[in-house]
Amino acid sequence: MSEEKYKILTINPGSTSTKVSIFENEEEIIGTSISHSRLELEPFERVWDQYEFRKRLIKELLEENGIKASELSAVVGRGGLFRPVVGGTYKVNQLMIEDGRRAARGEHASNLGAVLAYGLGWDFKLPSFIVDPPSVDEFFPPARISGVKGIPRESLFHALNIKATARQAADKIGKAFEDSNFVIAHLGGGISVAAIRKGKVVDSNNALSGGPFTPERAGDIPTFALVDLCFSGELEKSQVKKMLVGRGGLSSHLGTNDCRLVEEQISEGNKNVELIYEAMIYQISCYIGSRAVALKGDIDAVILTGGLANSDYVVSKIKEWVGFLGEILVFAGQDEMKALALGALRILRGEETPREYPETSQ
Repeated sequence: MSEEKYKILTINPGSTSTKVSIFENEEEIIGTSISHSRLELEPFERVWDQYEFRKRLIKELLEENGIKASELSAVVGRGGLFRPVVGGTYKVNQLMIEDGRRAARGEHASNLGAVLAYGLGWDFKLPSFIVDPPSVDEFFPPARISGVKGIPRESLFHALNIKATARQAADKIGKAFEDSNFVIAHLGGGISVAAIRKGKVVDSNNALSGGPFTPERAGDIPTFALVDLCFSGELEKSQVKKMLVGRGGLSSHLGTNDCRLVEEQISEGNKNVELIYEAMIYQISCYIGSRAVALKGDIDAVILTGGLANSDYVVSKIKEWVGFLGEILVFAGQDEMKALALGALRILRGEETPREYPETSQ
């Protein structure tokens, strides 16, 4: 008998675009990105207000490509900055939608993923899901404690790509995902370095407010100096936040977040640029080492993923620093659309049971 075929609509809203794909089982048959100009988005006071606008464009795209609702099996959206949950595929419910609307953990385009999936699912009479949102929280107890009572360490990282890459790596080394131990570094505009123990992310830096500095985020910075700056009266709260996320890291030091340009300048002999870039790579490597501690050295592999893993320069330098930890696997780039589709596909095939939001490990 031939394998049953499922067509899955996947939606990944970004700040200035909405990525839309149709998968037939594991194969992407349509993939595109709908761009949104500043002029188009200007009338919307909040990201949440863009819901009807983006939903209409997705429907128009489906019509242009001759995709009928009756052909589809499910709709899956990127998860947002929701409550802490364990990893997995979740049915979209009203509480999840309300949490996205309130944006209690931050205003972000990804908060639209669940409601877009639900709205289209409602119109098309299809189940709607999200997969491994950034708020996946599987920390073990000591990893939750910070140095100030009442301010716990938060789990907020690139869960979708990290979990999907861990599954790929487990297949590559011939182990079950649930039996595998990995240190995974997602290297992009934001950077997450996570320890996966037996399929659970037991520790990670907060990719928005901590960890190594990145092409555009400040990462860990001296706290006393930050407090002095915040109380200096020189900057508004919004300006400080922008300095930390958006204009931090390489952007702060070098005026660009384009690592290709940075590497060109290094090849031309710019020693200051080389020093700053080396500092970022060194910090990434230090975090990889600290995640090895979270696994007590029981590591199946160190994994590098995300856009920066395409850089031979970055990969070779990280290998110099952490090669002593063992095998290093590289899965360059990220395929969030496929990760979304595979999460829904595991449900449709009966390989997993959908989780009910919010399901926590605590």
